Amino acid sequence: MKKRGPVPSIAIVLASVILATVFFVACAQSNQTASAPAAAPQAAPAERVFVVFEGPWAFAPDPKEAGKVLAIAPKTKTHRDLYVAASNHATLASGIYDLSVPVTGGAGAATADPNIAQAKTTAADLQHALDDKSNRYVIRLPKPEAYVAATRFRSRVASTYPPDASTEKDFITAVSLRYSVSSVNGFSLSGSSDSGSFSPLLLQVETPTVSFVIDPAQEDDPCHTHSRESFRDLTKLLKVTLFVDFPDSPNSCHDKDPQKSKMAQSGQPPLLERFAALLDENGANVQMASLSPETASIDPRFVGPRLGATRHLMAATFLFFGHIPTDCTAPVLMLTTTS
Repeated sequence: MKKRGPVPSIAIVLASVILATVFFVACAQSNQTASAPAAAPQAAPAERVFVVFEGPWAFAPDPKEAGKVLAIAPKTKTHRDLYVAASNHATLASGIYDLSVPVTGGAGAATADPNIAQAKTTAADLQHALDDKSNRYVIRLPKPEAYVAATRFRSRVASTYPPDASTEKDFITAVSLRYSVSSVNGFSLSGSSDSGSFSPLLLQVETPTVSFVIDPAQEDDPCHTHSRESFRDLTKLLKVTLFVDFPDSPNSCHDKDPQKSKMAQSGQPPLLERFAALLDENGANVQMASLSPETASIDPRFVGPRLGATRHLMAATFLFFGHIPTDCTAPVLMLTTTS
C-alpha cells in the first residue's frame, strides 16, 4: 500500500491564490502605466490685442508673403508725422516697418467689416506706392483675425464726382486689426526709414491696444476740407479713382473741393477765413444745429451777408467753441490687387 504525502491545508492554498492574483494585477497596472502617453502641457489661454490705425490708411495683401498685410498711408504737409503708441510711443519717419505680433495659430481668412470702403488696384500701382520713398508710410504686419471698426463717419464714396447719395453710409474712418496672442510680450517694430537708420523698438503692451496714428495738421471745417484732402492724397498715392463727399456739408463745398483737379491750388486760405466765407455764403443757417450753447446765444441777426467785419468774430467763435472734428473723417480703404 502506497504511503500518501501530507495534504496542504486549505489556508495555504487560499494564500497562494491571493498572492498570485495580487502579482498579476500589479503587473497589469505597471504595463498600463508604462504604455500611457505623458499628458501634454496645457497652453496658456490666448489674449486679444487690437492694432488700431487712425488717419488716411489703406490695407492690401503683402505681395511677398501670403500671411502678411500692408498698411499704407501718404506723408504730406496736411498731416502730422506718424507715431506708434503702446505704453511707450515713438514718432516714425516715412519708411517701411515690420510689426512683430506673437500671434497664436496660423493666419486664416480674415473677416472685414462691410463698412470698410473697397477699392481695386494693380500689383504695379501697389509696388509704385511702396517704392515712393519719402511720400508714404508702410507697416507690414501679420494677417489679422478680423478688421473691426474703431470709428465711423457718414459719407459717400464713388468713382464719380460728386458721389451719388445712394452710396451713403457710415464708413469706417479708423480700423482695429484683431489678434489672438500668446502673450503681450514680444511686440516690436523694426524696419528702415527713408531718411536714415531705425533702431528696433520694443513695444510695451500693458493694455490690449497698439495704435498707429496720423493726426491732421489742421482741424476740419464744415466742408471737411482736411478729410477731403486726406482722401485725395491717399487715392493719388495708390492711383485709385475714388472720391468722398459728406452729406452734412453745404453744397457750396463742391466748388472748392481739393479733390477736383481744377481746384488744385498751392495753399489754402487761413482756417478763420474759410469759416467766414461759409458764413457769408450761407447766412444764419450754416451749421447752426452744431453750435454749442455759447455760440447759439449770439443773435442770428448778426449772422449773414451783411455781417461785414463782425463775421470774423462769429467765425472765431465757431472755431473755438463749436463742434469741430479733429480726426480724419475720410474712409479707410481695403484694397484688392489684380495683375
